[in-house]
Amino acid sequence: MLKTHKNIDSRYSGKVVKLSKNYAKVVLHTNIDMVADESGLIHGGFTFSAADFCAMATINEPNVVLIGANVSFLAPIKLGEVVTFEGRLISQKDAKSTVEIVASVDRKIVFKGEFKTYVTKFHILER
Repeated sequence: MLKTHKNIDSRYSGKVVKLSKNYAKVVLHTNIDMVADESGLIHGGFTFSAADFCAMATINEPNVVLIGANVSFLAPIKLGEVVTFEGRLISQKDAKSTVEIVASVDRKIVFKGEFKTYVTKFHILER
């Protein structure tokens, strides 16, 4: 059961289709709202958003936040393509974790990244 980022709009950041301890799979169906140009190129911000959501789901704690990322966009994504993101925990020390995200379209890797997360004791907006 997803415990974090429950209000994410799946039309723009994907939908969790598989979730287990230290693992998440998110599927993003690209749509016309994501298109950056007349060729149907999907803006990379939507790719990053889905990858970030996948990283948060991989940790799956209510107060998890992103504190850093190192990503590579390896191939363009086109309108109509379905992108699958897989997140795996690769290290954890106390409240800090690193999650590896790999995204693919029809088994071709289009994105890779390492996302650094932190689980706060309280919601980040609470003072």
